[in-house]
Amino acid sequence: GMGQKGKESTSNALAVQLDAEGKVKYDVIARQGHSKDKVIYSKLSDLLPAEVMAENDPNLEKPNEEEIEEITEKTRAALQKLTNSKIAAAMPVRCAEKQGPAQFIRYTPSQQGAAFNSGAKQRIIRLVEAQVDPMEPPRFRINRKIPRGPPSPPAPVLHSPTRRVTVKEQKEWKIPPCISNWKNAKGYTVPLDKRLAADGRGLQQLHINENFAKLAEALYIADRKAREAVETRAQLERKLAQKEKEQKEEHLRQLAQKARDERAGIKVAGGGGVPVSGGLTTEEEKERDMLRQDRHKERARERNLARAAPDKR
Repeated sequence: GMGQKGKESTSNALAVQLDAEGKVKYDVIARQGHSKDKVIYSKLSDLLPAEVMAENDPNLEKPNEEEIEEITEKTRAALQKLTNSKIAAAMPVRCAEKQGPAQFIRYTPSQQGAAFNSGAKQRIIRLVEAQVDPMEPPRFRINRKIPRGPPSPPAPVLHSPTRRVTVKEQKEWKIPPCISNWKNAKGYTVPLDKRLAADGRGLQQLHINENFAKLAEALYIADRKAREAVETRAQLERKLAQKEKEQKEEHLRQLAQKARDERAGIKVAGGGGVPVSGGLTTEEEKERDMLRQDRHKERARERNLARAAPDKR
């Protein structure tokens, strides 16, 4: 477009690269932002076990003494350099660093002639390090936050080859729409069978706990035992009442028999019912009247009981 020539592209798209066999190198995506020496496993061949080499393979041989000494010297020099730099940075007063030896460079310009380079064909340049003031403050900001480097590359996802999706798989992947039993903002008319199917009742299996049956049986047994206990108690009370009634009747019968015997004895003794003495006759009459009143009260009580609860008699 217009005005877009000088503008740099901000796209993070990568250029397609091919390997030695002419296939697209997809691991370029995983290597983006990392150094070229970083080991990143992104191919199927990376999952295969390493080849076991023979014992006399040259790659498995130990380094000789010269290589060991050379590597040791390089390591010692690198560590010494790090240590010296840290010691120098920690010292409050630093002296000027020792300058390295001057280097001489032979320079041959490409343009030759009397008008160039004062007519000389070559020049010798002396290259020395610039003197650094040890007390000079730092020229650059060193406390600036640097953005964090790229994280570890993701684990490779090895996909199987693509295949066509069947109609059955499409139906299995189809997600039915949500049907609510409470809200219907759009005002759709949903059939009852679809609404019940969306409720998920048909998918649930009703399982009644066996403890419900145990509870019902226990309640039934407890009710039956309670009824039996009440019936037994009622029978016992009826028996006690019957026994008490029989005892009272027996007592009254004895009193009546005694009264009859006494009356018969008095009549025999008096000769044809003539009382022997007036005081004795009066006492016997009072006793008979009391017995008569007791029998009258007992009969009235029985009538009242029979009238109140005729089915229990």
